[in-house]
Amino acid sequence: MLLQFLDALEIDTVDLVANDSGVGIAQIFAVRHPGRLRTLTLTNGDVHDNWPPAGFAGFLDMVRAGGLPERIAAMARDHDVYRGPDGFEGAYENPAAVSGDTVDAYIQPLLANQRSVADLERFILAFDPAQTVAIESQLKGLRTPTLVVWGTGDIFFPVSWSRWLADTIPGTRRRVEYDGATLLLPEERPRALSSELRAHWATI
Repeated sequence: MLLQFLDALEIDTVDLVANDSGVGIAQIFAVRHPGRLRTLTLTNGDVHDNWPPAGFAGFLDMVRAGGLPERIAAMARDHDVYRGPDGFEGAYENPAAVSGDTVDAYIQPLLANQRSVADLERFILAFDPAQTVAIESQLKGLRTPTLVVWGTGDIFFPVSWSRWLADTIPGTRRRVEYDGATLLLPEERPRALSSELRAHWATI
């Protein structure tokens, strides 16, 4: 899908920045189409056999049991459900600070189309580390200029995975740790990440 998107827009090369499940997808894209990347940036997300992470098991069980539509509806009715332990509390450094507009930006598109929730459910239940494990040898040959930025407070993706990426991808130019930042650090620390990205891109 990503390749088709770039082709449709006639984009030859791209600076690819990924977070969460997108990190797994970006690694697969990078080894399959390295010529389409100018740079690669990976933040907290799925790596190697940690897809999905163990801390995500409870949410997966809920989805398997068919509870996703009601959980999304509950988040739409009460934004504190989104911010709380039955939502995405663990993904944020400061969940209480997540605005209602942000919650709506995530939730309302899912309610606008009946197929959207079913598609999300299918995506979640398809999480499988087989593809990311299979590309380890190809990552070891990836020369794309790579930046790894990781929050140290992530309960799903420990900072050790950032070291694994940096040690595995020979194109890694820099690895950065943000003390206390969590999974959604691009959302909560945009200025810091933007500064790193600009510096990374300027070296190419």
